[in-house]
Amino acid sequence: MKKLASALAGGVAMAALGIASAAAQDSVKIGYMATFSGPPGVLGEHNRDGFLLGIEHLGGKLGDLEVEVLEADDQLKPDVGKQIIDRYLQSDRVDFVVGIIFSNVMMAVYEDVVKSETFLISTNAGPSPIAGESCSEFFFSTSWQNDQLHGSAALQAVNDGVGSVFLVAPNYQAGRDAVTGFKREFEGNGTIAGEILTQINQPDYSAEIAQIAASGAEAVFIFLPGGMGVNFIKQYASSGIDLPLYSGSTVDGTTLPAIGEEMMGGYSSPNFWAPDMDTPVNQRFMADFEKTYGYIPSVYAAQGYDAAALIDSAIRAVEGDLSDKDGIRDALRRAEFDSIRGDFQFGNNHFPVQDWYAGEVISDDQGRATIALGALVAEDYQDAYHQDCPMQW
Repeated sequence: MKKLASALAGGVAMAALGIASAAAQDSVKIGYMATFSGPPGVLGEHNRDGFLLGIEHLGGKLGDLEVEVLEADDQLKPDVGKQIIDRYLQSDRVDFVVGIIFSNVMMAVYEDVVKSETFLISTNAGPSPIAGESCSEFFFSTSWQNDQLHGSAALQAVNDGVGSVFLVAPNYQAGRDAVTGFKREFEGNGTIAGEILTQINQPDYSAEIAQIAASGAEAVFIFLPGGMGVNFIKQYASSGIDLPLYSGSTVDGTTLPAIGEEMMGGYSSPNFWAPDMDTPVNQRFMADFEKTYGYIPSVYAAQGYDAAALIDSAIRAVEGDLSDKDGIRDALRRAEFDSIRGDFQFGNNHFPVQDWYAGEVISDDQGRATIALGALVAEDYQDAYHQDCPMQW
């Protein structure tokens, strides 16, 4: 674990972010945790860089308070994540816990954070158990509830007239949510030709691809984030199978540098955002992100960016009084900030209710693979678990 310093990717210096060891009443302490190790680490890098740029765009402060950001790598290991969170809560006494990319890590730390009455702002992971009966007034998300992402892919396949789909996802919480979310929207409109839950971080998918080829499916849906998706798509492209490929958190800005050639002209993962989204906030974000970090941001960066603005709006609402947790919660619920995606609203379980769009992989003016915002596939799309959440406001 370490304090965020100028050596981080992108070279954003502590002075530029206004990070200082000011007195407690003059500063806010953020415990940021994400996965930075191995092939999935690119997701954490994008997410962190977006969060830091969000702070920089707010003048290096959050709600006019100096910012201290602690950073740690959970290594995609729930036990490591739990150790980090214990330190954040007990020794560092952070005001907000921010980040968390993978749902198995979220499930390991969620109860500890919310029971400590520390605000937890998820910038990616959205496992189904915490969206329903286990929802918390101390949890908020700037990304999605897992099922939303995959349900929107199913709605896109339905709109395209697909009759049968083969599903592939890793066997952990988010993978199971992916299959559930896709089936919820697809069954009744088409059939599931086959379903495989793979090992997490599995490198070889030749057996799964052989089963797809023999299944008679009209299309394939995959949820294989980071390096898992890169490996699958390269092997799928070389297999000779010519079936449409739908995905959630697989064909996106973190994987396109490696699979752009294979996916050119194909679908990206449906999402609430794309680099060419026409909002003033996004235009500034896109211009400054690549100038600062040297690469095209993904949705993971966008989610991190919005988290900074959300926290800023809440601290401003209580005039910097971090002890006013009721006031902070009410302000977080109102979400009165300029989001990168345009309109932003929370459901009663504190997951976003938002529009989802198809995406297409295209070349930008420099010949790089990127994503263009496509047709609307779901308007004001809310997760299916909110009705089981006892919070009403």
